[in-house]
Amino acid sequence: MKRNEEYNAHSEKPLVPGVIIIIDLDKFGEFVEKHGLDPYKPNTITGELTRLVVAFAQKFRGVVIYGLDYERGTEEAVIEIPYGVEYLDLVVSELEYIANRIRELGATLTAIVIVDYVSGRPAKNRREAYEGTPGRRRALRALKKAKKKGGNRVVVLA
Repeated sequence: MKRNEEYNAHSEKPLVPGVIIIIDLDKFGEFVEKHGLDPYKPNTITGELTRLVVAFAQKFRGVVIYGLDYERGTEEAVIEIPYGVEYLDLVVSELEYIANRIRELGATLTAIVIVDYVSGRPAKNRREAYEGTPGRRRALRALKKAKKKGGNRVVVLA
């Protein structure tokens, strides 16, 4: 049995090859406190990240699995792009643009890009978003590792 057949054997909705992206602002709680911002309302950083994530998902026909928040602003996002492996270089260059834009505004972010199987279905909660598939679990581990090294980078695991 092939790898994707194992995952699909007990699932109503099959997994397909694609790209998993996790975007997370670095030390944003400290940033909010330092600048006296309200953590429950969009600010320049979270509002811009919300706009950039929506534009990114539309551009690559991705699905925002978790994290997009218009009311509070986006601090983290999990995005899947079914069949997005074909344009991986464009995805990475767009994430570099997003990271640079956030740096211009005074904050930093860490983004993880993993080529794996994706479901393309929004998660019901945070746990499902980060642990719902083997690829998402791998991406979360990579995010934690990158954050321990200081963050502020785009990591690609193809």
